[in-house]
Amino acid sequence: MAGVLFVNIYNSIVDAVSWGSNIPASIDVMRHYYNVANPGTFFRYFSPANQLLALLVLIIFWKSSKKVRYFFAAAFLLSVMTDVFTFSYFYPANNLMMTLPLSNVTKLSSVVHGWQIMNWLRSFIIAVELSLFFLGLNGLFKLDTKNISAM
Repeated sequence: MAGVLFVNIYNSIVDAVSWGSNIPASIDVMRHYYNVANPGTFFRYFSPANQLLALLVLIIFWKSSKKVRYFFAAAFLLSVMTDVFTFSYFYPANNLMMTLPLSNVTKLSSVVHGWQIMNWLRSFIIAVELSLFFLGLNGLFKLDTKNISAM
């Protein structure tokens, strides 16, 4: 989850800024650069892996305290919601950036600007997911410490 978060932040700080730096030339460069692979290539593998691991953690620790279970369940649900957000917003925005005529500078600028803002929102949601997992792990450690002390 941390890896997904930091790649996402990298996209905001480096890629999206470059895309919007000199439209339409910057969009043309982006299209050529991402001709073979793009950030979506990374996320297509790691987002489902992130969800699968989140679900696995939830299943494995289901019988732990309710508080821990709620943290892991909330993190899992947010990871699913993040992908729903990605498919509903970012895939169409990416498609527009790749297909709109370069002469449509106003629309391209609007799409890039929206992408930049929404990607920071997506990064925030992923950071919350990661925090929920940390809270769940912290709860597990507290439970484990109590069990060790009781021995």
